[in-house]
Amino acid sequence: MNIGACIQARMNSERLPGKVLADIEGKPMLQWQIERLQKSKLINNIYVATTTSRKDDPIEILCKKLGIKVYRGSEKNVLKRVCELLRKFKVDIHVECFGDSPLVDPELIDKFLEYFLKNNKDIDFVSSALESSYPAGLEVSIYKSKILFEVDKSTKENDRFREHVGFNITRKSNIYKLFSFNAPNDLRRPDIYLEVDTEKDLYFIKEIFQHFSKKKNNKFFGTKEIIDFLDKNPNLIRINQQEERRWKKLRENNINLNFK
Repeated sequence: MNIGACIQARMNSERLPGKVLADIEGKPMLQWQIERLQKSKLINNIYVATTTSRKDDPIEILCKKLGIKVYRGSEKNVLKRVCELLRKFKVDIHVECFGDSPLVDPELIDKFLEYFLKNNKDIDFVSSALESSYPAGLEVSIYKSKILFEVDKSTKENDRFREHVGFNITRKSNIYKLFSFNAPNDLRRPDIYLEVDTEKDLYFIKEIFQHFSKKKNNKFFGTKEIIDFLDKNPNLIRINQQEERRWKKLRENNINLNFK
């Protein structure tokens, strides 16, 4: 069984072009995310799904340097691009990741994976992104690749939601069984945004990495440590709290989801 984490990444972001390779403490942001995912005990392989645009050549160059397999496909039809990657590399279970989330937590991912592996006969889709409870930017969605292939086949080519991936499963909650992973009390902080959409987000993330790079000498730091640090520095939390979050509008389409 191949459990694969696939990072959706491209350079042509509308609000912050080139953000996935922005320098953070001497490393591209995407490299930080890859290195954190590599600490997972259950993920077998990490992949990056980028586009055929020449602008994304630097992403492929970085991945080759890091020994990470890359698939290049459609820029706008992300659903198709990711499905093609999953088929090419024979991924059985997909851990869906996003290139604007450098602080993904491998310990949380393993917790979600353990639950999915134990209950996958009764559940099709496990995610911490169905409801806001964890800090934004730590979202993880897990499902069998064959489920996504079914959705790809049933979704019209001109469907505007083809720019998303797992969302196309959740909007069919009348067909698929969804499980929402909500944060325990000590990690329940939907007011914290650990994702990079804007310049303010990038500044905020850099402040976090700078602190822990000095304190822990680049060793792994988890979600609880990040929250504790930010609670001692509430001025940092406020830096990007008012930034527009497009995923919030997208989530409105899923307001009537059925959770298991």
